[in-house]
This record gives sequence, C-alpha cells and structure tokens, in this order.
Amino acid sequence: MNADELYAICRRRGFLWQSAEIYSSISGFYDYGHLGAALKRNWENLWLRFFLSLNDNYHLIDTPTIMPEAALKASGHVDLFTDYLVTCRNCSQPYRADALIEETAGIEAESLNASELDAKITELKIKCPRCGQANFTEAKPFNMMFPVSIGATGKDRGFLRPETAQGAYLNFNREFETCRRKLPLGLAIIGRAYRNEISPRQGLYRLRELIQAELQIFFDPEKFNQQYRCRDEPEKLSVVLVSHRPELRHYTAAELLGLGMPEFYVYHMLRIQKFYTVTLGVPLQKFRFFEKSEKERAFYNRIHFDVEVEMESLGGFKEVAGLHYRGDYDLTRHQTMSKVSHEVNIDGRKFVPHVLELSFGVDRNIWALLDLFMVRENERNLLKLKPYLAPYHCGVFPLFKRDGLDKVALEISESLKNEFRVFYDDSGSIGRRYARMDEIGTPFCITVDYDTVQEGQLKDTVTVRFRDTAQQERVQIPQLHKYLGRFLLPS
Repeated sequence: MNADELYAICRRRGFLWQSAEIYSSISGFYDYGHLGAALKRNWENLWLRFFLSLNDNYHLIDTPTIMPEAALKASGHVDLFTDYLVTCRNCSQPYRADALIEETAGIEAESLNASELDAKITELKIKCPRCGQANFTEAKPFNMMFPVSIGATGKDRGFLRPETAQGAYLNFNREFETCRRKLPLGLAIIGRAYRNEISPRQGLYRLRELIQAELQIFFDPEKFNQQYRCRDEPEKLSVVLVSHRPELRHYTAAELLGLGMPEFYVYHMLRIQKFYTVTLGVPLQKFRFFEKSEKERAFYNRIHFDVEVEMESLGGFKEVAGLHYRGDYDLTRHQTMSKVSHEVNIDGRKFVPHVLELSFGVDRNIWALLDLFMVRENERNLLKLKPYLAPYHCGVFPLFKRDGLDKVALEISESLKNEFRVFYDDSGSIGRRYARMDEIGTPFCITVDYDTVQEGQLKDTVTVRFRDTAQQERVQIPQLHKYLGRFLLPS
C-alpha cells in the first residue's frame, strides 16, 4: 500500500492527520486522532514493559521540554546540531542537501560534508522538485534547534529540547544517589523533542515535533560484559555489518563476539530484535540492524547501529530506532561545563560511567506498524496488529436493535469494559460493522444474535469473529473474559 493510500485510511478512520489542517498548516506537525493516540499509548506501554524489565534498576523519569542553553552548549547541540541547507536560486525553496540527493537520486548522502554535497548535486544535475531548475546555493550548516526566550525580559536563553536523552544525563547524579549507588542504572524517558527540519516530508518519518522513547543505561565498562551474557543464545541477528560485509547476513551472538563486538552490545541487539519480531510481530525479513560507518556516525558514538524496518509506503528499509555506545562523552561534557563531578565510586574505584543508548522514534514506529500490518484482502482492508496493540480489543454488536438483542449486547459491553477496550456499535449492517472493525485493527467482534436470545430467553452464547480469518465460533458469555484474555497478553 503506498503512502497516499495508507494516509487516506488513517485520516478517515481517526488515526492521524496534519496538525491545524483547517488553516494553511505548516509541514512537520501531525495530530493523533483517538485511534492513533490509543495505538501510540499501547506501543509506549509495551516498550516500557519490555525494556524496563531487563533490569530492576531501570526506571522511567520525566523531564521538561525546555532546556537551558548551558546544558545544550555542553552537549554540543548549540554548535554541532546542524544539517546542510541548500536553496533553489530560482524559486527560493530550501532543502536539506543530503535528503535532496537521496530522494531525487536514490544515493546515500548523510555522511557527506558541505563541499562533497555541492559536488554531488552538480555531478548528478539534480533539479529542484518544486520548479524543475538545477540552480542551488552552496550548502551551509543550519542549526535545527528552536530557541526560547525565558522570563519577562527574555534574558535567560533556552531551547526546546532536540532529544530526550539530555534529561537523563542531567538527572544521573540525583538518580544514582536515590537508587542506592548501583550500576547499571537505566533512565528511560518517553516524550517530545523538537527539530527545526529544513524540509520535512514523508509524513511521520521526518517531523519538527516528534516523540522519542529512549533508555540511557549508565554502566561500569569493566563489568558490563559480565552482567549481560549472550554468547550461547541460539537466535540469529539480521545485520548489515558494513565494516566486514556490505550485505545482509544472519549472525549468531558468538559470531558477532568473534568479530570483536562487546557482549553487552550484542545482548541488547538480541533484545531489540525480539521486541520487534516477537512482541510487535514484525516479520524477520523486514527487520535488520544497519551499521553506521565511522564517517556516518556521531563522533562520540563508539558503536552505532540503526534499527531498520522495511516499509512499502516509504520505499524500503528505514530507520526506526538506534543502539549507540556513547562511551563517557555525555557525563564528561556535563561534568566539565557544570564543574559538578559525575564520577562514581564503586568498590574503591572512581570513574565516569559509560552510556549505552537505546533510542526509538515513536512516530516512526507507529507509521511502521500501520505500513506493515494494513493489508488488502478480498476487497477489505485489515489492520493485522497483534491483538494487544489494537486500539480496541473487541467490538460488541447486537445483530438488530430489537427483540432484546441490544439490551443483552449493552450488558456484555459494560461487563467487559473493566478489563478490555470495547467498542459498542449498533448502526448499519453487521457486514459494515465488521468491515469498520477490520480496518481499525479490532481483533474480535462479539455479536448478540437470535441464537443468543430466543423468544426473549437468554441462551448464554454469542458469536465471536476473529479479524484475520473472519472465522466465527460460539462462546459462552461467562467465558468471554477468559477467551479474550488468552489472546491479549504481550508475547
């Protein structure tokens, strides 16, 4: 399904649409409707449950979205958080230079510097997508942060945070003390970040206001490998290991360790792959880790793999998350700028903890779910999400609004609401109601019919229809909670 078709369904059914669309809306901002917000919250809850369970000392925190300039100066964002901007001299349309090359010529350009970008645009004779002319300004760095004036006089300067990670680094000292001075310590944040993208496109993939789910793991580099063993795990990882072979291969943990990768890093690769392929249900052939070369990755990342999912609507594998070994860069930078020590003392040894970052773009992941699981079968659209991810667990319908069918259906709906997300619908034909539920991903439809109520007498069974197969079976009303519950526990 292409992007336009998928977006049309999302907008029509209540998943998402452009923000402030009744005005001439600005690109890069999207609203989640009632179904999209529910799907997003379900994804976030699954993410928290899965990754915080990796260690009892991993915790969720929450921090402001406005950060003081000093903190972002220390992190490097004030000076280095830039993309290269080129502008069409003919129509004045600005473009992110590497994205312009990638989208018009299909060539990876993220690692190129300004002069290399200029040369590539000239060599490929790239034309402006808006006016068709090939006449661009030279590439220049453009800082992507949104500045904020704080207070009545505005003398205190800040920025909307460009990532959630800095909130975890600024809270490390406090959380380390309150969590009884133990490592590893994981601090997770789910929240909004802001990037003044030059030319945001591709819907939820590149936004100016986005949602991140990040887990920063602070650890002792001398002990972390011993705390996370994975050498004997049999699962194979789907990896493009650019430093060894440029093509996709499937490696065991032992094979990656034999190539010199740290065991703690491979362990977390295994857990991320399990989250996608088991918990979310992403087909393994549509999932991979892609190694970023030394030139492509941020200078402070010692190891950097993107987590990529193949999406038909976006034309191939696209980044949805990342696993970054950042060393001690972050805490050392904040220690230097703030003059506050970030050293810890573990068993008489003083050191600045290292950081492993698990970073997920929530919006990108939501689009990936919609792309992967919205399918067209027998002239009907089905959103084949895992049942526990669906915005509604079940629909409850009376076959007709008469003969006591609606009364029994309402009673069943009310009895299920304490445990499940239920949608009650008594309008339109039963076929149309099923179709609506299929398209929004509702896994089960419960229908009260004349086999449930005969001559005014309750017969204690209902029809339960499963979304993916359209098969139906009779289930006793007292068994509905148990019947639904066995499908709705996360894998």
